[in-house]
Amino acid sequence: MWDKPKVLFLCTGHPERSEMAEGLLRSIAGEAMIPVSAAIEPAPVSPLAVDAMKEIGIDISGQQVKDVKGAFHDRFAYAVGLGDQSKERCPVFPFAFRIFRWSLEDPTAAEGSRDERLDAFRRVRNQIDHNVREFLSQISRDNIQPLAAR
Repeated sequence: MWDKPKVLFLCTGHPERSEMAEGLLRSIAGEAMIPVSAAIEPAPVSPLAVDAMKEIGIDISGQQVKDVKGAFHDRFAYAVGLGDQSKERCPVFPFAFRIFRWSLEDPTAAEGSRDERLDAFRRVRNQIDHNVREFLSQISRDNIQPLAAR
């Protein structure tokens, strides 16, 4: 019998992308998977990320991002590195069944008015939504059955 697979979303910078990915996977996959977010530079999630997710009916305000060091004590079915530099800065996870890397802009680097910065978060949110759906389709299509994360 398979337990629910754990999916680690790791941001190479601040936690916004991993927090959005956690919320999106939880919303799309429901109880089928356990999403966890971590960041190399943990910090409180940006209110702009919270607002961008609320626009699509997902509340990430109560999620807690882990420091990447805390993730080393866990086993994951999948690890997903998020960020432009994910290949360079994303640690190796020997305890993850399969590793994915998604190149995404850092929305916290956006400049301009609040609306212009919020647009950057929306773009990244939409890309993560697309990537999460592709990820679920790929693991289903490839019939990937990870070891249960314990």
